[in-house]
Amino acid sequence: MGNRIETSGLAIGYKSRKEAKTVAEGIGATIKGGELTCLIGANGAGKSTLLRTLAGFLPAMGGTIRIGGKDIGDYSPKELARTVSIVLTEKPDVASMTVGEMVCLGRSPYTGFWGNYSGDDRRVAAEAMATVGIRRLEGRKVSTLSDGERQKAMIAKALAQQAPVMLLDEPTAFLDYQSKVETMRLLRRIARQTGKVVFMSTHDLDLALQTADTLWLMGRGGRLAIGSPEDLAIDGRLEAFFAHDGMDFDTATGLFSVSTPAGIAVGVDGPEGLRRSMLCKALRRNGIAPADPGDGVARVEVSDEGFAVTAGGRTAVATTVAGAVSALLDAMSAGDRP
Repeated sequence: MGNRIETSGLAIGYKSRKEAKTVAEGIGATIKGGELTCLIGANGAGKSTLLRTLAGFLPAMGGTIRIGGKDIGDYSPKELARTVSIVLTEKPDVASMTVGEMVCLGRSPYTGFWGNYSGDDRRVAAEAMATVGIRRLEGRKVSTLSDGERQKAMIAKALAQQAPVMLLDEPTAFLDYQSKVETMRLLRRIARQTGKVVFMSTHDLDLALQTADTLWLMGRGGRLAIGSPEDLAIDGRLEAFFAHDGMDFDTATGLFSVSTPAGIAVGVDGPEGLRRSMLCKALRRNGIAPADPGDGVARVEVSDEGFAVTAGGRTAVATTVAGAVSALLDAMSAGDRP
């Protein structure tokens, strides 16, 4: 049925009375059901415009969109509402509603002229709330929810719509880190368990790299790189897309990190493990390159008891990583460059 979206030669943008502005063009790709697909790109690349065009909110400037093998223009408004659900970044103007009432709005494409909800509609809404883990919030006012709770309620509303396609515009924006992780895991689970198309834009690169089945890397003008995070890392497109001073790509983890130019090297010795790796991390953050024992102009010995810092002919003992780095920096500021 509607468990895939296919685009060919798609151009997206805006039309006004005076002009038409194309944001991106030549977009041709397939979004598969049963996968979490994340759309990543710079501001202004057209991510939100693409999502709104796929949802039918904006007309395409050119090309085609097919959902479940059917051209989007051939859907009636009610058919499209039963096929595509969308969760936007804007907070819903339903503060006086309860969570249960808002989730029931997802059943609107199925209600009659008077908009009355049947027992079946309420059952579907209850199941949607249970799926996202907010059944206990059913009687709460939307205005009393945290950002994370409200986002889950919006996802439940989209689930209650029972559409085979779910589009989300930055669903993790404004959430704390724990809520971001919960939301990404929830969306991945929904995709896997229901077979829905789950297509979302996000700026949370690190989470997308760890949870997405497929990434869409969108450059300006519609330039796209598409693949799994691992395949994009192997062929170099992931690193090339985000190439920027101050960012390093770790081929061992497939993740990006903030880099600080290293001005000096310090020898690090001691058993491998968390204590040593965290020391090396802190050194790099402070522009100090960890080196082999005996290399560099200073040395840090790592042990279970702490850190012995030798610099400028003196040795200082620290019990914490912060203390060890501080001892090195103190030696630098005293003129004994470690």
